[in-house]
Amino acid sequence: MLFTITGKHIEITEAIKAHAEEKTSKLPKFYSSINQIEVIIDEAPGDNISVEIIVRAEHSNIFIVTETGDDAYKCIDLAVRKLERQLKRKKTKERNNKHVGGSGLQQ
Repeated sequence: MLFTITGKHIEITEAIKAHAEEKTSKLPKFYSSINQIEVIIDEAPGDNISVEIIVRAEHSNIFIVTETGDDAYKCIDLAVRKLERQLKRKKTKERNNKHVGGSGLQQ
């Protein structure tokens, strides 16, 4: 799994990088076919921090989450939680769709 972190208008410290990598490393637990995780941290006007996480998985599945706030660590945590919900929902849909069908025999 490829992990990249990018900072726009902000210096990415080792602590932020380690925090983002630690939090996103748990994502394959929710959706096993993840190939790449990209974290983009942007300092917006007004001292707001915007965190965008882009996850690419097999079969051209792309998951994108954006979170804005005043603390980069808190934004990373909230974005990862949103992403976990998206991945769980996708996994559930895939599992449920595999077992749909049949001839509808009910007696």
